Amino acid sequence: MNRRTTSVAVLVTLLLSAAAVACNVPVFRFALERWQADACELVIFHDSGLKQDDEAFVADLEKSSLAKGGTSNLTVIRQDVHGDMAPETERLWQSIQSTEKPELPFAVARAAKGKDKIVNHWRGKLTQLREAGLLTSPVREELVRRLQNGDAVVWLLIKSPNEELTAKARALLKQQCEKLPNELELPEGIGLPGSELYSEVPLLLQFSVLEVDAADAKESYLVKQLTGFQSEAAAAGQPLVVPVFGRGRALEVIPGSELSADLIHDLTEFLCGACSCQVKEQNPGFDLLLTTNWNTALFGEDAELPPAPPTVGNGQKKSPELVPIPNGRKK
Repeated sequence: MNRRTTSVAVLVTLLLSAAAVACNVPVFRFALERWQADACELVIFHDSGLKQDDEAFVADLEKSSLAKGGTSNLTVIRQDVHGDMAPETERLWQSIQSTEKPELPFAVARAAKGKDKIVNHWRGKLTQLREAGLLTSPVREELVRRLQNGDAVVWLLIKSPNEELTAKARALLKQQCEKLPNELELPEGIGLPGSELYSEVPLLLQFSVLEVDAADAKESYLVKQLTGFQSEAAAAGQPLVVPVFGRGRALEVIPGSELSADLIHDLTEFLCGACSCQVKEQNPGFDLLLTTNWNTALFGEDAELPPAPPTVGNGQKKSPELVPIPNGRKK
């Protein structure tokens, strides 16, 4: 069978080390148990401080951060527009001023995609941020529930105003979610040294579809985060499909026009295969902003956590071998 690559451009990163121990834990389960979620950044530009109500709101966001003992993978950065700025923050502020006249305080939410790319996916007045459902939303609560209960991959479907296109994507996803458990197999050797499981979450080849109404105000932030990675396709009225695994890691945002049975199969097969690269920073994808205590949900209040996986430079090659995931098989 011939294989081909497309503009979906999902890369599987394989870091091989002579000292590395083979790991037969599936990618989705390794990510669930061992990969800490990357923090989303919220940059708040202000003019010499915040008013009382705004200060209370921002302080609550800061308290929710994992870095402050909370349960949200969020980092809040306060930036006085008259103070010293890091070069990247200054470029961001200049970019905002070049396209609009921002009313302070003004917020920008950002997420890292892969190792070197930052996407600014939400921007607006701080008052607008209060209504955007930043930290949680009904869809994200359900997503967390499914991942913690054993779904290997949850396919988010951001619905399009075009009902026909949405229905086509929905039908294809549901068909494949029913077929794939019978077509795929878990790697052999799970549970052996180097391939241990650490939580009691069922190890299942279980997949589901979770729909997102792009017009739902409660899902405003989530929709902005996801459409920010495929803004042209979203603007063109396409539905978007996002395979999510682990602790809310989105593998890619896929326009409906590029979705196929073979693409769904291949991406799912990759996520259910042995975790050949344990280094999170060198794997494709980006993390959604979620609010939950993953360690407690997976391992209990006082349980010993799994050993930390390697990071770049920790006994691993720094130059990865990049292997494109194909978008399907020609028949």
